[in-house]
Amino acid sequence: MSSDDLALPPGFQIGAATAAYQIEGAVAEGGRTPSTWDEFAARPGTILDGSDGSVATDHYHRFREDVALMRELGLDVYRFSISWTRLVRPDGTPNPEGVAFYDALIDELLGAGIRPMATLFHWDTPLELERRGGWRRRATAKRFAEFARIAGEAFGDRVDAWVTINEACTVTLEGYGLDVHAPGLASELAIPIVARNLLLAHGLAVQALREVPVAGRIGITNVHTVSVPATDSPRDAAYAELFDFLHNRLYADPVLLGRNPTPPRGVGPLGAALGILSRSSARDRALMAQPLDFYGLNYYFPSRIAAGPPRPGTGNPDGVSEAMDRAPFHLQDWPEFEQTGFGWPIAPEYLGVVLEN
Repeated sequence: MSSDDLALPPGFQIGAATAAYQIEGAVAEGGRTPSTWDEFAARPGTILDGSDGSVATDHYHRFREDVALMRELGLDVYRFSISWTRLVRPDGTPNPEGVAFYDALIDELLGAGIRPMATLFHWDTPLELERRGGWRRRATAKRFAEFARIAGEAFGDRVDAWVTINEACTVTLEGYGLDVHAPGLASELAIPIVARNLLLAHGLAVQALREVPVAGRIGITNVHTVSVPATDSPRDAAYAELFDFLHNRLYADPVLLGRNPTPPRGVGPLGAALGILSRSSARDRALMAQPLDFYGLNYYFPSRIAAGPPRPGTGNPDGVSEAMDRAPFHLQDWPEFEQTGFGWPIAPEYLGVVLEN
């Protein structure tokens, strides 16, 4: 292999990405109020080793050291998320201390020659909103747009790119359907309602950012996977189609194609419940399909789907819960691939398949 084979194409950017709850810590400092992840992590037995985000990597206090490390690594871009509960008070007004923190972080990045990329929602819904129904209520989408406007007005002159929502699929399935992420609900019937409201929130946030207007590009990011049946049985094929719908069609079709996704048939109550998405109004469809500057795709591994619940206590790569033990299908292993520390199959060759599909 020659050095030319290893050369990156012109314009290729190397970056790193984080989420506020994963790194910031300082959960009770600077006017930050509780999020769903604070409450979820505090429930006994939720996190295997009892850890939480109260300190994390202490980025709130050590962000300058972190940016220095990024510069040393030679990063071009840093994607971070803005904590909704740090930037906005419960009454909907900006929190000055939160604004000051992100102001300082963005300026530090720019001073290091690193382009800031801001994610507005990386799953940390304000707890006071969740107690009123969270993403099961359309009103939460409007509150999210207000948050987006505040962020855009504060940082829109310096942020290079905006992600409205990170992996809406994950918060929908893992947070509301399977009880392994915050807010820790186990209601498959909530999935289509949450999906609709997240899609509306995305559209409203795009509108708010453009109205500010922000200088940076605007887009959304979701997780996609290749979904293949574990065997040639019709049931495995049906649930592989359902998993493909949930991961690859549920959000991408409304956002990129402006059309209602059509759920598969013959997969029980969830398939029937997903029919609510096919009844979205023309006005809502137009809102969900706001013109974008980019669409971010997160790929981790391919998914091998088998009908029937998993072996009790095995869950999926994201965790274990009673709801998952009752799920009508499960992910099977890929013994032909090596695994990450998370137990995820290492299969980069499937990235091209995801992009083609």
